[in-house]
Amino acid sequence: MSFLCFRPYDFQQLLKDISKLNNNYSFVHVYEIGKSVEGRPIWEIKIGEGERKVHFNGSFHANEWITSSALMSFVKEYAEAVDQDGEIEGVSSQFLFSETALSIVPMVNPDGVELVINGPSKANAQQVMAMNHGLTDFSGWKANIRGVDLNNQYPVGWEIEKERKLPKSPAARDYPGDRPLSEPEAIVMAELQMREQFDRVLAFHTQGAEFYWGYNNKEPEESKQLAERFERVSGYEAVHFIDSHAGFKDWFIQEYERPGFTIELGKGCNPLPLTQLAAVYEATRSICIAALLK
Repeated sequence: MSFLCFRPYDFQQLLKDISKLNNNYSFVHVYEIGKSVEGRPIWEIKIGEGERKVHFNGSFHANEWITSSALMSFVKEYAEAVDQDGEIEGVSSQFLFSETALSIVPMVNPDGVELVINGPSKANAQQVMAMNHGLTDFSGWKANIRGVDLNNQYPVGWEIEKERKLPKSPAARDYPGDRPLSEPEAIVMAELQMREQFDRVLAFHTQGAEFYWGYNNKEPEESKQLAERFERVSGYEAVHFIDSHAGFKDWFIQEYERPGFTIELGKGCNPLPLTQLAAVYEATRSICIAALLK
């Protein structure tokens, strides 16, 4: 597939792809919606003119960078289809464009992604090495650069996660912070939803070949219908509830009572190998198109 990038998808690759989108497609709009701890831009990409507002995001977790690669592959394929007045998986791209306003934040955690793929910078080496127990292998790192799990940062059941999660201080993974929304990346995503009022949200993670679609019985009936659709097109298992709180999807469902999903792409150990990229992208594309339809 010409749209796939068969190399670790770091921040520089994201910048290259965004530059190409800006240069090639006048209908693709890119915005800097905030900055990471280390000052890297967090980008939002918008495509479409419809009334229904749908949002996708990837790489909340650093070692799940393959989600950024898959989402950007979808953006590239979708943009080319719109430009050529073509179809994508048998659906008119112009129809999708006219029916839906799509927002994508492909890399929520750029500092963490850079750490996992390219290692620490001189500025952060001492800090992150200490949190990584002195190890130079950062493949297990999920957190942002300050050692906070960005998908445990939202004010919905956060106290539950804070009480039961280990470790109790900044670490490579699972630390929810000392308060909700303490991290700039998590704040950026909350502010984006509050500003844009998305109708549907899909947060892409890895792994498990399944997805979660409920929270605290706040999800609408539409969520079940979409879950059945996603399950059918992807072959992934739809899971209603899991014992987890304080995630972006959880907060979205609790606060807005609209359909929200956490999609767990692929199977295996994070970071997923690039040998899985084609299969991961097939599932991503099918779910994305299904999410854009009414």
